[in-house]
Amino acid sequence: MRILLDECMPQQLSRDLVGHDISTIKQMGWVGLRNGVLLAKAAGRFDVFLTVDKNLPKQQKLVDFPLAVVVLRCATNDVNDLRRLIPALLAALPKAEKGAATFVG
Repeated sequence: MRILLDECMPQQLSRDLVGHDISTIKQMGWVGLRNGVLLAKAAGRFDVFLTVDKNLPKQQKLVDFPLAVVVLRCATNDVNDLRRLIPALLAALPKAEKGAATFVG
C-alpha cells in the first residue's frame, strides 16, 4: 500500500509500517500546501493519507479524493505515543475506504 505521511507525522513512524511504501510530504516537496491541494496531489499517487489532524475530515469533502484518509487519535504526535497505535493501524489499513476517513485510536 502506498502511504503518504502528513507534515505533522514523525518520519520515524515509517519504519514501523513494514510492508508498505511510505513517503513524506517533505520527500514529495509538498511542504506548506493546504489540505485540499495536498489531497488533490496525493490522489492517484497514494492509497492512504495518514495524519493526526482530527479536523481534516470535517474541513475537506473527502469523497472528492480517490484515496483513504486515516486519522490517528493520540494525545500527542510524539513517535513513541503513536507507535502504540501501530497494531491497530496495520489492522485498519486494508479496510480503509477511499473517499472516507478511518479513525484509529
